[in-house]
Amino acid sequence: MASQVYPKYKEVILGAGCSFSTLNIKVALVSTKYTYSAAHQFLSSILSTQAVKKSTTNLASKTVTSGLVDAADITLASVSGVKVNAIVLYRDTGTSGTSNLILYTTAVGLPFTPIGSNITIAWDNGTNRIFQL
Repeated sequence: MASQVYPKYKEVILGAGCSFSTLNIKVALVSTKYTYSAAHQFLSSILSTQAVKKSTTNLASKTVTSGLVDAADITLASVSGVKVNAIVLYRDTGTSGTSNLILYTTAVGLPFTPIGSNITIAWDNGTNRIFQL
């Protein structure tokens, strides 16, 4: 599985709508202890695996053009721990039980084993960007 937009987030977009470019969007690095499920809706679903390293900053320069979602590359400082298998984008509300999961992806240089150094997530600059609806 390269990338999968969480179906519950599609419901949010198509229901009440949202403005991706103004939301607090962050990333979480997940290990093989987390298994993607289309039924997962909130950050609390992946935190329960205790296999997550969350970013502390929001994605910057977020854009949505013709259904393509993009943002500036992001760097996570001093990442160590277990092998990172995937990246999950989520809308940070400040509470894991209401922070919507957006995207599960293995498409950006994964998997890798962190060694305590900074990790830069470089999104696709080509036609795919981060993801497309």
